[in-house]
Amino acid sequence: MELIIATNHILFIDQEVMASSKPIQCGPCQEGKVKNKADIWCNNCDEGLCSTCSGHHKRSKLSRHHKTIDIKIHKPSIHAIKTVCDKHYQQLNLYCTGHLMPCCDECISISHSKCTGIQSLADVVEKTKIEKFKESLDKDIRSTLDNLNKMVQNKSGNIKREEQQYESIKETIAIFREKINNHLDHLEEKLCHEIDTILNQEKSKMSNLTTEIEEKKGKLNRIKDQLNAVTTKSSKLHSFLEVHQIEQQVHQCQRFVEDLEDDDRAKELEIKLKHNEDIDEILCKLESLESLGEVIVDKIEIAEENRGTSVRRGAQVESGEQSNINDMTMDIETKIEININDTISDMICMMDGRFIIISQNTGKVILLTPDGKLEKQFTISGKARSVTQINQDTIAITYYIESAIKMFNMEKETVTKVIKLDKICWGLSFSNNSFAVGLDKNEIRIIDLEGNTLKSIPVQSESILDFFVHCNDRVIYSDYKDEAVYCVDESGTQIWKYKQDISFPAGLCTDSYGNIFVADYGSRSIIVISKDGKDSKVLVNKKDERKKPWRISFKYNESSGFICDYLCTNLTKFNLSCR
Repeated sequence: MELIIATNHILFIDQEVMASSKPIQCGPCQEGKVKNKADIWCNNCDEGLCSTCSGHHKRSKLSRHHKTIDIKIHKPSIHAIKTVCDKHYQQLNLYCTGHLMPCCDECISISHSKCTGIQSLADVVEKTKIEKFKESLDKDIRSTLDNLNKMVQNKSGNIKREEQQYESIKETIAIFREKINNHLDHLEEKLCHEIDTILNQEKSKMSNLTTEIEEKKGKLNRIKDQLNAVTTKSSKLHSFLEVHQIEQQVHQCQRFVEDLEDDDRAKELEIKLKHNEDIDEILCKLESLESLGEVIVDKIEIAEENRGTSVRRGAQVESGEQSNINDMTMDIETKIEININDTISDMICMMDGRFIIISQNTGKVILLTPDGKLEKQFTISGKARSVTQINQDTIAITYYIESAIKMFNMEKETVTKVIKLDKICWGLSFSNNSFAVGLDKNEIRIIDLEGNTLKSIPVQSESILDFFVHCNDRVIYSDYKDEAVYCVDESGTQIWKYKQDISFPAGLCTDSYGNIFVADYGSRSIIVISKDGKDSKVLVNKKDERKKPWRISFKYNESSGFICDYLCTNLTKFNLSCR
């Protein structure tokens, strides 16, 4: 009897049944040394049957219920699989359940003498359900291929990120050098200006002294001429008085020369540099400096959900079936006057129905009741920018000037943690126990609650990353300068770009189906874009005489929410429905 056995989804069949261009021979006829072409294949007997043997096969009580198929449909195994032991050349007739492998009698006595659960291979074959094992094996193959493909994609994305990180490190070093050079240039300019000032002052003093000396020399020459003009023809008294007067003038010039000995202007001057002694210490440290820093490779564990082997893990999508956005309508129900009297940078609906609003110019964090009344203004140092809710009592806020995220307990009104970042931070969202934060114009970074980087998503945006959502393996962000909404994967590769009907896209949010809702400030519209970016619909436009929308947010686990205008004069409640 030919054998079919499944051990961990490995099939063993008669080595004679192989993929071949030769026709399959009838098994019973071969036993009688006769060669006849098989017309029928019996799956139970695992052999071919000619038309004559097939008739006997169907009439026999033992085989009348066997499953047979046309030989043309039968597909032999593409592998030659032996039913004889490679080591002892005996028939494989036993099965070790401990090692999950078929054995011959010799194998059992030598290698499996202490094993329990030795069974007859024929019994195991009879109990084995091949189709179920094949289905399970097929799932494992597809799951493994899926995981390998993901690993290749991750490594490809990792290489791109490393290349970007390399350029970022070079840029950081260049900036560091530039700062040092700029500071040295500033000190040099300052010192040279000081030298120039001192030199000009001393030159002015020496010039003035030279002028005075020249004047005295001129005076002495005139006195000399006057002395030579004294004649003996005058009376002796007149001559004496005249010479005496000249003597007084000469004495004045002599005193001038004597006074110059104590005059600093007459001293020899040298301009020297007395350098700052701290420079010697700095130079000494620089000479002993062996490196500008250390390049560290952080190894981040692969998320648990990506490490499984079940193919079903890869099939998880947003809850519910995809809705048809053409059937969507957005009803504007009420407007709540709030009059914050300032432009806003962010607004969120909280789990309990209250609102948090960030005042853009002052950076104040304002808590409103569900009906729009001022409940509290939190006192937090710094200028807030974007806010998200972590749990019932805790929110997190970005502070772009400080390049930090602050976690704030609203009940205790205290900052519980500060996460410092290496770049200016703007937009912020929280999901799956991690933050997504927009850094300048080129990176959305995923970090855990301790500030450890889980993933860096490179993007190219002309605008600062104030408005974005991170859902599953995608990031959707609005670039108001480029007048577009982008969808990228977690490696930064663009999935789709949307520009229709948009002139200044601002706030974004998603529903449970993955549809994206855009508050377009320029067109005064609310636009919905399908998850794949192919379809869109203007739900609310400027004909509704609304103020320019700036932020949009769904209420917690509801299909309704609120829209806030740029000047924050009111909150507009909406309800989303499908026909």
